[in-house]
Amino acid sequence: MDTEQIQTQCRNIIKEIGKVFVTDDDTILNKILCGFLAGGHILFEDNPGLGKTLLVKVFARVTGCEWKRIQFTPDLMPSDILGTKIWRSNTSSFELEKGPIFTNFLLADEINRAMPKTQSALLEAMEERQVSIEGTTYILKPPFTVMATQNPIEMEGTYPLPEAQMDRFIMKLSLGYLDSTQKECEVLKRRLEWRKDDPTNDVQHVVDMNQVLALQAEAEKVFVDENILMYITEIVRNTRTNNNVRLGASPRGALALLKLARAHALICGRDYVIPDDVKFLAVDALAHRVILHIEHIMEGRIPEAVVRSIVNKIDVPKSYTREKVGGLI
Repeated sequence: MDTEQIQTQCRNIIKEIGKVFVTDDDTILNKILCGFLAGGHILFEDNPGLGKTLLVKVFARVTGCEWKRIQFTPDLMPSDILGTKIWRSNTSSFELEKGPIFTNFLLADEINRAMPKTQSALLEAMEERQVSIEGTTYILKPPFTVMATQNPIEMEGTYPLPEAQMDRFIMKLSLGYLDSTQKECEVLKRRLEWRKDDPTNDVQHVVDMNQVLALQAEAEKVFVDENILMYITEIVRNTRTNNNVRLGASPRGALALLKLARAHALICGRDYVIPDDVKFLAVDALAHRVILHIEHIMEGRIPEAVVRSIVNKIDVPKSYTREKVGGLI
């Protein structure tokens, strides 16, 4: 695929989503596309009623991928996600009744309402793209992406996601309220045009599954200079030495930032990463992996602000190459 073709497909995806989902700008849609092209999972954490579920459904529809939705509840069991083996009398054997995890897009709605035992059913799938059911391993068909939502203000009846699961999300995003009255009024106007609450079925596919896999493969080809790698490494290492931080980002966080930076470069029409790609996504890739000391939390500090300050104080590489030389990546 050439650069112009890649940019056209990315623009078409964002444009088609924008026909349904109203945003102040395309920044949030660009970030979601970065996470998807990087092959990662995305956690949306925001107040109720901001369209998190609608956005995920429309994104899946636009990319031409199969998607399924799970409403997480306290009584949800691992088998409700993975599936189970059922005895078939006509064949005198056990057959797998696949759960909703066997899809391309898995919408895990209000994921923090399920018990830790149920949440742990996603760990293997999110990390290794496979599931184990009664001793048998099943490979999940690519592309496989979990897009989960949770509300930060409804704590009753919820179970905080364990750090191991949080670390498996390549990024955490918040949509936020629309800034302008005109934009918020546009939401109402579109509802009148649709004549229904959910217009997902009317959304057009602008790419198919094979094109999605091709875009993800192109992201893996984006060149990264060693000075950029050092820049990413310094940012991540500083999250561990910051005085406000009890637990910093792991090497998995550095890999996530690397993948996202390559995907952003691809969307921008480049086959090489620049420091701005890293800065654009650093907070989204790392903040949810950072745990602050309790005294700093009580003072009102948040991980996003800490990561942002770390990024701002680290020197940006002054030189970097834009093509593969020797044995560089």
